[in-house]
Amino acid sequence: MKQTMRMALLVVLVMLGGNAEAQKQKKVQTFKVSKVIDLPADDLWAVVGDDYGRIAYSHPKIIASDYINGTLKAGEGAERVCYFNEKQTQFLKEKMVNYSPETMSFTNTVFQAGKFPVDPQYTRANYQVKDLGNGTSEFSFDMKYRTKPAFMGAMAKGKFKKLIQDYFIAVEHHVKTGEEVTKENFKKIKKQYAKERREKELTSIAAAFN
Repeated sequence: MKQTMRMALLVVLVMLGGNAEAQKQKKVQTFKVSKVIDLPADDLWAVVGDDYGRIAYSHPKIIASDYINGTLKAGEGAERVCYFNEKQTQFLKEKMVNYSPETMSFTNTVFQAGKFPVDPQYTRANYQVKDLGNGTSEFSFDMKYRTKPAFMGAMAKGKFKKLIQDYFIAVEHHVKTGEEVTKENFKKIKKQYAKERREKELTSIAAAFN
């Protein structure tokens, strides 16, 4: 009888543990966005991958960034800090892992989040640049994250995706022009990008009818 009771208790504990783990997994949010850019893959990777510590130059929300903890350049284990406000109270400390210049990809992990409601243990993103030939490339961003509190995760997804889509525009502009992207000039950059995209679409439509 005692052995039967122990077995029953063990089964219950395993089931509860499994349910707890399932609940934990449900709180992890994921999304992937990508963009085809009229730039050679090598040029894009030079900014996204090789210039890892200077992401502030090509990100519309990051006002300053730098390598930290002895890191001098991009590579496996490289670390950077990204500041989102002048007081430097809103920041993310990140590490580059799975670094592969051959495939132009890496995983960006968060190990400290100052005043950001994300759980570093479950927050990471895969960056990849693919060569599409003819001077074009595809930049993809595949993110997994978990918020604190967890219920904010689904609500934050739309904002996170929009931020990365803006980042794509900023990267494209920075690579093409060399201009540093800031909070102040990004609105103008985005407006100009939207205008050029509309003109390109109209040209394509006109060509289809000729």
